[in-house]
Amino acid sequence: MKTYPRVLTIAGSDSGGGAGIQADIKSISATGGYAASAITAVTVQNTVGVEAVHPVPVEILGGQIDAVLSDIGADAVKIGMLHSEEVIMCVKQKLIDHGIKNIVLDPVMVATSGHKLIEDEAIAVLIRELVPMARVITPNIPEAEIMAGEKIHSQADLPAIARKLSCGGKVSVLMKAGHLTEEDLTDIFYNAEKDTCIELHSKRIHSANTHGTGCTLSSAFASYLAQGLDLDDAARAAKDYIAKAIEAGADYQIGHGHGPVDHFWRIH
Repeated sequence: MKTYPRVLTIAGSDSGGGAGIQADIKSISATGGYAASAITAVTVQNTVGVEAVHPVPVEILGGQIDAVLSDIGADAVKIGMLHSEEVIMCVKQKLIDHGIKNIVLDPVMVATSGHKLIEDEAIAVLIRELVPMARVITPNIPEAEIMAGEKIHSQADLPAIARKLSCGGKVSVLMKAGHLTEEDLTDIFYNAEKDTCIELHSKRIHSANTHGTGCTLSSAFASYLAQGLDLDDAARAAKDYIAKAIEAGADYQIGHGHGPVDHFWRIH
């Protein structure tokens, strides 16, 4: 019998469908994986912003993870919105219990609309407890500045920041350059397993539809790792996927704020 490349996403639900679990499932599916999910929180959210966050009880979150991993299993796990210390520690323990190693962590802190998605005291716990367990982390510029404790001023800063966030060369880091101003977007991927940096180029696409880009990219990365690609090839494939999803989604209008990317650009 054939098997699917299995990806478990652990993240929050976005009622607007553009980010969070919804974006993860679309991205994993569009890139050839089988998506299962464990929901950490339910958000009241649309393209304009986040109005409320309702945490899922920790025992239910843990139960979701156990249910998926004990039956379906996972070739990779993607982690997104973890809003509290309690949730972070629950996820950490479950990943240890099930021996999960192929982890892509998107350190979600602020939504595209500017709404904060993690408690202040939980940020240090995320950095200390969960980041070292990841195979790859995918911070954007604001997230990287918080994690590194310093400002990022230009493209030239990214390789050093990526290495600084690598937990002493143990965790690979995809530094996303989208918050910088250059027209050439050059993400930096630090491969901790080779101690090398590669540049991932794309042109800047001027679009209002950038909601969920981080969720989409990290989920695609996990999907490609689940399919057996090595780190560099998975990083290149995920970058290509999100760049084309942004480009294809720029022509659509959904809602009155930051709309989604076109996750299924390959079949449109």
